[in-house]
Amino acid sequence: MDDFIAARSQMAMSLGFHIIFACVGMVMPFFMAISHFIYLKTGNPIYKGLTKAWSKGVAILFATGAVSGTMLSFELGLLWPTFMEHAGPIFGMPFSLEGTAFFIEAIALGFFLYGWDRLKPWFHWVTGLIVGLSGLASGILVVAANAWMNSPAGFDFVDGEYLNIDPIQAMFNDAWFSQALHMTLAAFAATGFAVAGIHALMILKRKNVAFHTAAFRIAALSACIAAVLQPISGDISAKDVAKRQPAKLAAMEAHFETEPRAPFIIGGIPDEEQETVKYAIKIPGLLSFLAHGDVDKPVMGLKDIPKDEWPPVAITHYAFQLMVTLGMLLVLLSLLYFFALTKRKTWLVSRWFLRLFVIATPMGYIAVEAGWVVTEVGRQPWIIHGIMRTADAVTPMPGIVYSFYLFTGVFLSLSAIVVFLLYRQMKMVGKLYDVTDPNYQPKQ
Repeated sequence: MDDFIAARSQMAMSLGFHIIFACVGMVMPFFMAISHFIYLKTGNPIYKGLTKAWSKGVAILFATGAVSGTMLSFELGLLWPTFMEHAGPIFGMPFSLEGTAFFIEAIALGFFLYGWDRLKPWFHWVTGLIVGLSGLASGILVVAANAWMNSPAGFDFVDGEYLNIDPIQAMFNDAWFSQALHMTLAAFAATGFAVAGIHALMILKRKNVAFHTAAFRIAALSACIAAVLQPISGDISAKDVAKRQPAKLAAMEAHFETEPRAPFIIGGIPDEEQETVKYAIKIPGLLSFLAHGDVDKPVMGLKDIPKDEWPPVAITHYAFQLMVTLGMLLVLLSLLYFFALTKRKTWLVSRWFLRLFVIATPMGYIAVEAGWVVTEVGRQPWIIHGIMRTADAVTPMPGIVYSFYLFTGVFLSLSAIVVFLLYRQMKMVGKLYDVTDPNYQPKQ
């Protein structure tokens, strides 16, 4: 493994781990706040126990997310010094604001965790809500920085110099809204289905059924709303990518020929040498419609883009196909949930129905990982789209491969610790909040 590949692999591995912590940090505080709100309105002790249980999980993941985020900030300077030298003054503002949001989140979380029976009930609830809002802001600000890499703005690039820097324009670049919306909905869907699936499994095992049923309802409803809205944000993102990054769109769809009524490709095996895609299902005109809102408008193919500016077509295409497939499966499950909620309430306690949510537990996070592969790999060979190539930004320091092994070991250890702590927390839930409903009998 050469140093360039090691640097990219280390960044990919680090982002792959951190994005899970980031999604949880954006979403779980809101679940905690919803449960707390229901408790304050109803006085039901189940929701007090649920709020306390979730808050401890939030604390565990907040700490690990802080560690992984700090490591990422060091990696940016360590692995990509040329990029940070030029880009830092331009897109540094969202990172600075993200740091502020992080500190607010930490302070509010401390108030919430130690505020039980010490703060006025509704003020205590507000501190939990602030945890969620600041966590959401942190995620959006980091996505804004990433969006700048896809749609650089806020400066003039003249003779290799970055002049007339405007940090506000850089932060609110053309891609920030579509990426922030898509990522926020993805975080709610992925985390919601993961949480709902875990609690559905506990219901199936008949452990603390009333407690886990309350948790399942909050998580499932949030996840299903986000999943149904996600295709809308996907359409917004597709139109934005078609306008700014035609090479990325072409790689996503393994679209080689520029043509009107461009087909949307389902499946298929791209052949970059032959510049074709095999064994694909093609829906005529749909790609043109998704990209431009007009089935007759041409979509640029890879053949009209210099080959040294092509992203890795196969990786981008397979990641996009995986993301879309899992996303549509979650949409179908969401529609089934809404049907059950309004027309077939008996399904909500049926074993087959709960098993569907258990199966869906990892799907959202797999889709999130695939989506980030599309975003990052699809931008290659650029680290700043159209301005700086990734190969020109990498550190000249030798021996990066050893750093890759070291950071991989740290992240694997961190993940093992998180799994252990969350597993122990789940076991403690059964002992501390034993509110099992013995009359609950899931249907076969």
